[in-house]
Amino acid sequence: MSDFPTTTYILGVLPSRWGSTRFPGKPLHLIAGKPLIQHVWERCKECTLLDDIIVATDDERIAEAVIAFGGKATMTSPDHPSGTDRIAEAVLAVPQATHIINIQGDEPLIDPALIDELAAAMVADSTLDMATAANPLDPADPAVQDPNVVKVVTALDGRALYFSRSPLPFFRNAVDELPVLRHKGIYAYQRSFLQRFITWPPSPLEKAESLEQLRALENGASIKVISTNDTSPGVDTPEQALEIERLINSSGH
Repeated sequence: MSDFPTTTYILGVLPSRWGSTRFPGKPLHLIAGKPLIQHVWERCKECTLLDDIIVATDDERIAEAVIAFGGKATMTSPDHPSGTDRIAEAVLAVPQATHIINIQGDEPLIDPALIDELAAAMVADSTLDMATAANPLDPADPAVQDPNVVKVVTALDGRALYFSRSPLPFFRNAVDELPVLRHKGIYAYQRSFLQRFITWPPSPLEKAESLEQLRALENGASIKVISTNDTSPGVDTPEQALEIERLINSSGH
């Protein structure tokens, strides 16, 4: 942090809900002997640019587990319409935070270097409201057609133009070296922008695609998209948890 202004304070927030239609209680599911949320926390602790890390949860069981392994937890309302709203409530407990990184609580193999890169991008450019990340895909990859895989297109300066569940862009003409960008659900915010975001009602495109980042774009936000080779998988089902455990055991993490 020595190269940043002394007023800069970067907070990592891990939203963690108990309820999940496919995997209730997911944050406390044991993977290689530790709760899923602990794996994510420990990866975040490897970051060099985070001043603090908190878990934002709506369930006392998760909060107790986080405190038990030495983490920090903040209770939030169970009624938030989006993860961003939950983040905004959590950061009220940390008034000194100037920048917030929203780190998915179900990605136990997240690359700490990517989190640091997002933090650095936000601090370096005060014109940015948000930053996020995306993985390049071959246009022929079946994931391009999958509506569960969110795609993003950017301007020449790397700022987001649009996010969609549809194939994006549509290749009427083949363009060499133009990949499809799969959006990775990690966000960095200026605190002041986060406070504005939650005052806006859900927007038409957001409701159509069920993508809250479109609310930001529809209201004129500037979102930097960092290209990354971090393809760390998330955990949405017990079967995926078993695969993550295999990866963790084989890597020695």
